[in-house]
Amino acid sequence: MDHIVTLDSRQEAALQAVADKFVAVHKGNVMKALKEMIVLNGRLQDRLDTLNAPRRATR
Repeated sequence: MDHIVTLDSRQEAALQAVADKFVAVHKGNVMKALKEMIVLNGRLQDRLDTLNAPRRATR
């Protein structure tokens, strides 16, 4: 991991609520929800990397 995030109790409760909803969308299948989140995060990271990549000068 590149960055460790520390959450306060309010943030932790909000994150737990979102996680519970995400697992519910996957009909209670935690492993399926985790795999989907990994895929989504990978796609988002690819987009961020593309946006932050140095642009080549075109002539």
